[in-house]
Amino acid sequence: MTERETPPTGSRPRVLSVAGTDPTGGAGIQADLKSFAAHGAYGMAVVTALLAQNTHGVRDVLVPDAAFLRAQLDAVSDDVTVDAVKIGMLATAAVADEVGDWLARHRPPFVVLDPVMVATSGDRLLDDDAVAAVRRLLAVADVVTPNLPELAVLADEPVARTWPEAVQQATRLASAAGVAVLVKGGHLPGVESPDALVEGGRVVELPGARVASTSTHGTGCSLSAALAALRPRRPDWASAARDAKRWLGGAIAAGEALRVGSGHGPVDHFHHAPALGLPVFTDEVGGILAAACAASLEQPFVRGLADGGLPWDAFVEQLHQDALYLTAYSRVLARASTLAPSAEAQEFFARGAHSCLAVERSLHETYLARASVRPSSPPSAVTRAYVDHLAAVAAHGSYAEVVAAVLPCYWVYAEVGVTLLAQADAVPGHPYRDWVATYGSAPFTEHAAHACRLADAAAQHVDPATRERMIAAFDASCRHEVAFFGQVAVVATDPGRQVAALAVR
Repeated sequence: MTERETPPTGSRPRVLSVAGTDPTGGAGIQADLKSFAAHGAYGMAVVTALLAQNTHGVRDVLVPDAAFLRAQLDAVSDDVTVDAVKIGMLATAAVADEVGDWLARHRPPFVVLDPVMVATSGDRLLDDDAVAAVRRLLAVADVVTPNLPELAVLADEPVARTWPEAVQQATRLASAAGVAVLVKGGHLPGVESPDALVEGGRVVELPGARVASTSTHGTGCSLSAALAALRPRRPDWASAARDAKRWLGGAIAAGEALRVGSGHGPVDHFHHAPALGLPVFTDEVGGILAAACAASLEQPFVRGLADGGLPWDAFVEQLHQDALYLTAYSRVLARASTLAPSAEAQEFFARGAHSCLAVERSLHETYLARASVRPSSPPSAVTRAYVDHLAAVAAHGSYAEVVAAVLPCYWVYAEVGVTLLAQADAVPGHPYRDWVATYGSAPFTEHAAHACRLADAAAQHVDPATRERMIAAFDASCRHEVAFFGQVAVVATDPGRQVAALAVR
C-alpha cells in the first residue's frame, strides 16, 4: 500500500493499536479495539506495557523489553497491510524509539499519536528521556491528540488556562513540529467542551457541550482510536475528528448505564449500534461520502470558488439553480419531520425546512440582487433529476430512507465547505468567502453532524432490505450532489481568465 493509499470503498480498514493494557477494558488497547470495531474497522494490537489498573487508577506497570516489542510490530507488518495506526502509552524512551523506528521503516498511511504523558491528577507518567522520545515521534505522526497538560509538555510551555491560549499553543506546536494537532479542551471549566484541529496553518473549531458523567475513563484512548479508524474512510482529518467527537459524546452519555466499576467508569463504545453485527450507517457509507467530496472538489465551479477566480455570472447561475432546488428540498425535509419517530427529529427537520425557505434563500437573494441580469432559466436537467429523486424517496420511502436521501446535502456541503473555507481564508478579499463560510463553519457543520446522528439512529433497527434502500438513496443523492456542483460549465478562454457557459446542463 502506497503512502497515502486508502482501502477500497466498502472494505474494512485494518487498524493497529500500539498501547498499554487495561484489564477492566475501559482504556488502552482494550478501549482501542472496541473503538475500532464500533467504527467498522478490523482491529489489531501490539502491547507496549502491561498495566494493573481499574476505574480508580493504576496499581502497577510491567514493560516488556524493546526486542519483544519489535517482534510484535514486525509480526504484524510482515503479514498484514496496516491502513492506520493509533499510538498510545509509551512507557519508556526505548519503547518510544522502537515504535518510531518501525514507523519510519513501514510508514502506514495514517498515524495518530495519543501522547499519554500526564495523569488526570496532573502527575507526569514519563521521565524526561521518555518525553523527549515521544516528542521525536511527532515527526512520523500525522496528528497528535493531547489534552491541555499533555499539550503543555509537548510544547514545553505552561498549561493553557483559557481556550484561546490552548488554540494558540496548539498552533505553535503544529507549526514547529509539522504535525496536525487535535487539541482537547475537556480540562477547562464550564459547560462547554471545545476541541480544535490545527492543521497546515488553519484552525477548525469543534464545539461541543460538556457531558455530565463520571464515565470518563479511557476517553482519550477511545477518541484517538476512533480518529484512526475513521480517517481511511473520511476525506480529511477534520471530518474524521468531527465524527469521532460526535460519537464520543454519545459514548460518554451512555457510559453510566454499563455499571462497570465504582470509580470513573468506561464509556459505552457501542451506544450507537445496539443491533450488534451491523456497522454504523455513517461508517458504512463513509467511502461513498469521501468519493463524492473528492469528485465535488475537482469540479471547475468548485475550484473557482476555492481560489476566488470563479466568474460572477457562473456563481449567479449556480445560486439560481440552488434556490430552485432548495424550494423542493424544503418539502422533503418537511416530509422527514412528519415521518420522524421522535420530537428531536421532528424539530430538526422542521427547522431545516424553514431554513431552506428563509435563511438560506435570503442569502441567495442578497447575492442575486447584485447581478446585473437576474437569471430566469427553469430548473436544469441536473436540478430536476436531483429533485425528482428526492421527491420519489419522500413519496414512497420510509423515514429512514428519507433521512438517508437528504443527508448528503448536509454532509457533502459541510465537508466541501470546510475545505473551501480554509482555501478562501488564504485569499485576501476573496469575493465568495461569506457564502463559503455559510457551509464551512459552525453552525452548519453542527447541523450536518446532527443529521448524521439522526441517520445513524434511524438505521439501527431497520430490516436488511430497508438498510440497503437507505444506502442506495444516500449513494444516489451523493451522485446528484457531484452533478449539481458540475452543472454550470466554466471554460478557459485564455490563460488567467475564465468565463461561464450559461447554458446549464
